[in-house]
Amino acid sequence: MSVTILAIESSCDETAAAVVEDGKNVKSNIIYSQIELHKLYGGVVPEIASRKHVEKINQVITAAMNDAGVAWNDIDAVAVTYGPGLVGALLVGVSAAKAIAYAKHKPLVGVNHIEGHIAANYIENADLKPPFMCMVASGGHSHLVYVRDYTDFEIVGRTRDDAAGEAFDKVARAIGLGYPGGPKVDKLAKEGNPSAIAFPRAFMEDAPYDFSFSGLKSAVLNYLNGCGMKGIEVNKADVAASFQQAVVDVLTTGSVRAAKEYGCECLALAGGVASNSTLREELENVCKKNGIRFFHPSPVYCTDNAAMIGVAGYHDYMNGVRSSLNLNAVPNLKIGERLG
Repeated sequence: MSVTILAIESSCDETAAAVVEDGKNVKSNIIYSQIELHKLYGGVVPEIASRKHVEKINQVITAAMNDAGVAWNDIDAVAVTYGPGLVGALLVGVSAAKAIAYAKHKPLVGVNHIEGHIAANYIENADLKPPFMCMVASGGHSHLVYVRDYTDFEIVGRTRDDAAGEAFDKVARAIGLGYPGGPKVDKLAKEGNPSAIAFPRAFMEDAPYDFSFSGLKSAVLNYLNGCGMKGIEVNKADVAASFQQAVVDVLTTGSVRAAKEYGCECLALAGGVASNSTLREELENVCKKNGIRFFHPSPVYCTDNAAMIGVAGYHDYMNGVRSSLNLNAVPNLKIGERLG
C-alpha cells in the first residue's frame, strides 16, 4: 500500500510544498522563490522572508495538492521542516503543517532540513542506498555526513566558520556580482583562469574532515584591496575562477578521503552548492579515478524545495517518527537530533 506525504518547506527564502508518494515519486513540487525581493538588499532579510511566507504558504500548498491531483483523504501524513533555518521563516511552515494535521486528523512529521537535502538524492537515483558518504554544501552548512541508514546519520566533518555557500555569497558581493552569489560566481568563473591567483586551501590537521573558508574569503578581500591600493585592474573572472577552484579542491579532497576511509562505494552531493558545475565535474572525475560511484540531485532539488522534505519525511514516517502538535521551530537543529 502506497504512502503519500504532503511536505512543507519554509526554512529560508523559498516557500514550498510538495506531494511525494513512497519516498521517491514526486507528484508535485511547488516553489515560490523570494530571490528577486531580497536582491534589493544583497541577501536574505529574515523579517521580510517571514512576511512573504505568510502571504504565500496557503497558495503553494493548494497548488501542490492540485498539481498532484490528490484530496485530503489521499494524504497519509504531513511533513514539515522545523530546523535548522531562520526561526521566523520556519515558524510559518510549522504553524501551517500543525494546523493541517490537527484539522485533517493527519500524523505530523517534523523533518530536519539538512537530512532533507541528503534525501534529495533518492528522488532520481534509484540505485543509491545507504550506507554512503554525503557532502552537504549550502549557504548555511558544510557537512560531511556518513549516511548509515535512511534515518541514521554520523557527522564526519563540518565547517569551522563560514559555510561554502556563505563564502560564495560574500566573495560575489566583494567583486560586485550581487545576490545570490553562488550561480553568478559559477557562471563568471567559466571565463576565468582557475590558476591565475594562488588563494589558500585550508586543511585542519586535528580534524582532517572539517572545513574552514573564512581564511580563503579574507584572502580574496585582501587581494582585491591590494589591487585597489596599487591601482591594478582586477580581472573579476580570474578572481571568481581561482576562488571557486580553492573551494572545490577542499570539498573534493575531504569528501573522497572520507568516503575511502569509511569504505563507502558511493559518494553523494547535496545542498545549494551541489548545483555548482565545477564541483560536480571535479567530484565525478576524482570519484571515477578512485572507483567510487558519484550521485547528485538535479539543480531543482539542490536548492531548498519541499520534495526533498517529503522524501525525508517518508523515511521518518516509516521509521515510526511522529511529532506532537507542540512541535516548534528549532533554528539550530543538529543532524540526527529529534525534538518535538
